[in-house]
Amino acid sequence: LVRHLMLRSIAIAGAVTMATVALAYPIAYFIAFRTRKKTLWLLLITIPFWSSYLLRVFSWKLILGFNGVMNSALISLGLIEEPLTFLLYNEFAVVLTLAHAWAPFAILPIYVSLQKIDRALLEAATDLGCSRLERFFRVTLPLSVPGIIAGSLIIFIPTVGDYVTPSLVGGSQGKMIANLIQVQFGPANNWPLGATLSLAAMASVGLVAVLFVILATALGRRIR
Repeated sequence: LVRHLMLRSIAIAGAVTMATVALAYPIAYFIAFRTRKKTLWLLLITIPFWSSYLLRVFSWKLILGFNGVMNSALISLGLIEEPLTFLLYNEFAVVLTLAHAWAPFAILPIYVSLQKIDRALLEAATDLGCSRLERFFRVTLPLSVPGIIAGSLIIFIPTVGDYVTPSLVGGSQGKMIANLIQVQFGPANNWPLGATLSLAAMASVGLVAVLFVILATALGRRIR
């Protein structure tokens, strides 16, 4: 059970990280290169922090629920005849909710990394005959790797230890290792086991994070 929950936690955290970075990069790129109203966009990104984390999780529970906003909208449009049951209380719901909650933490470091890129390098790449796509993959993307790494670690590490979101929207299929640790320190009153599981989770997350940094750094050098 412990091994299964640990692997599931790492898999869910990895999926959340990839989904969040994939969502955050275009937004960060737009703010850094395509708009002059950077302050306004950065302010809009921070709006989710104005509300409680629990309220955001509960809002997704209302959206994805059996009689929630999503099912009601699909039924009203005639796309489905009865509510979908797979939207809530599974790994998908956990990944979606966490990706939304942690998106600003990925956008900001990627934006900072993109903002620091010397525009003269982009102009030089264009003068050398690079298309926009080639310029992105040869200059922009490699130079933004530090921001991607920072954002990924900021998301991955705390996501593994999240127990609130799996409890509210994950159901039995979305439980993570933190939920088991919470039970040991709470109802089970087995603090030694809870401490052991906590150390094991920390070691696992640390190992995965180090491997990720090494692989991402090597990939960034290869892209260059």
